[in-house]
Amino acid sequence: MSVAAILTAAGSGTRLGRDEPKAFVPVDGSPLLLHAAKALLDAETADGERISQLVVTVPAGLVARASALLTQACGAELDLWVVEGGSTRQASVAAGLAAVRPEVDLILVHDAARAFAPAELIARVVTALRAGHDAVVPGLPVVDTIKRVGEPSAAGDRPVMGTVPRAELVGVQTPQGFDRELLVRAHAAGHGRAADELSAASDDAGLVEELGAVVWVVPGDRRAAKITTADDLLVARVLAAGA
Repeated sequence: MSVAAILTAAGSGTRLGRDEPKAFVPVDGSPLLLHAAKALLDAETADGERISQLVVTVPAGLVARASALLTQACGAELDLWVVEGGSTRQASVAAGLAAVRPEVDLILVHDAARAFAPAELIARVVTALRAGHDAVVPGLPVVDTIKRVGEPSAAGDRPVMGTVPRAELVGVQTPQGFDRELLVRAHAAGHGRAADELSAASDDAGLVEELGAVVWVVPGDRRAAKITTADDLLVARVLAAGA
């Protein structure tokens, strides 16, 4: 009975304005990939449980580079698997899932782009899983007013169709945690859409929801913000300095 983490790091750095994949962009002297991996490995529940296996998905051709970086930073004793990701996030997670050891019963799926998720947030997700929930996501209350809009006009303007009550909404983060058997079933059911960016699931909880399973929300953390644009890197540097 153990916990594995799948760390998705196969995305491009296009929106960051970089020529290299996002996970390899340095912040405070270390790639985002290492910041995210160390956060996962540092997390510990009140019962002393830690992640026992780390599976990392990276772009094609970068397996050796990522393996060397992680082994040097985290130690050769780490149960580390680095595999090539797919054409979508869903496909990448599926590739990582295939590398998880058979004795693992709980799986966390985390985005390297959320490199500064604090250890206590990660432990909170694991604790909720051990408490009996089969699917857990961290989430933050939505602070903006959200409007549902219709089709755009010729000029690109869109009509407001209604206002969505904010009390019903949360912004979902990672790591997301799952019972291993449930996550495997969810990916098997959604396999046919994994290769197409237009149809692939944007997160694993969405695949689980489609099975009819309940997904539970635990409090998120603003430090787990996703790094997507060059402006986000400025925030990331502040987070790294305070880590």
